[in-house]
Amino acid sequence: MNRLIEYMLPPAKSTIAGETDALFYFINVTSFILLFGITVAIIYFAWKYKRKSEDDVTPVISHNNKLEITWSVIPLILVIIVFGWGYNTYMKKITPPSDAYEIRVVGKSWLWEFHYANGNVSVNELHVPVNRPVKLIMSSDDVIHSLYIPDFRVKMDVLPNRYTQLWFEATEVGESIIYCTEYCGTAHSNMLATTFVHTQEDFETWLETSAGDGEDMEPAERGEMLVQRNACMTCHSDDGTRLVGPTFQGAWGSDVPLESGETVVYDENYVRESILEPGAKIHEGFQNVMPSYAGTLDDRQIDAIIEYIKTLQ
Repeated sequence: MNRLIEYMLPPAKSTIAGETDALFYFINVTSFILLFGITVAIIYFAWKYKRKSEDDVTPVISHNNKLEITWSVIPLILVIIVFGWGYNTYMKKITPPSDAYEIRVVGKSWLWEFHYANGNVSVNELHVPVNRPVKLIMSSDDVIHSLYIPDFRVKMDVLPNRYTQLWFEATEVGESIIYCTEYCGTAHSNMLATTFVHTQEDFETWLETSAGDGEDMEPAERGEMLVQRNACMTCHSDDGTRLVGPTFQGAWGSDVPLESGETVVYDENYVRESILEPGAKIHEGFQNVMPSYAGTLDDRQIDAIIEYIKTLQ
């Protein structure tokens, strides 16, 4: 039975997961029992009342009150049970505890940004403490996304121009994957992130130590780290492969044909503008889908990324 459960659902790693799974199994087991019972009844009656001779005539039956009440009341009771159970679980999912730790979430094509109370920002990595409620306050910078953490059994749409929220309480230390479950464009399937669940002590340590982003590293090395951290490689390759955006390899110093018909040089000014105002100059043959990193990357970080791109010749 445990193997069947593991096959049907991912591990349950939050306080609400057990209730969600119980309702799921109730619906499935009840449906299987009804299917089995109806199938057996059909086979039995087909055999019992099969025509035995040419003189057999089916009697006219107008109705059967007991039978009609039975097959109406039983489904009604089951629907009421499922509705009440589901509503109760849903209300728990949308009502976070007052002491929940709040994290701002920003969805953009095609990455997740997580903003913490002390000013830290992580990209595609959600860090949370174990055995403590966590409330995610979410919005989108562009189109509709949807944040889904299967292990926690929580999912909510992330919308532009408004806030949505969800909460969970992780019950074990470890990692869980985050999906975007609302189609949001070409690289939708690559919009993945990871939830890292820490002990409270390790979480506090992470908050204290993650504020730095490689200021002591060589500029090009720091730039490579920032490119990876900010999921730039989702759309821009470093080996010449054509993805959603133009490749970084061999781009530095080249002439860039624009959709407007103009040509610009791939230099510091072009890279900086493309990061902060990606819609200002669109590379010919590519769509205007890159989100702005204004407010996410500062001048020194942009400088480091520029130095890294210079090395990809």
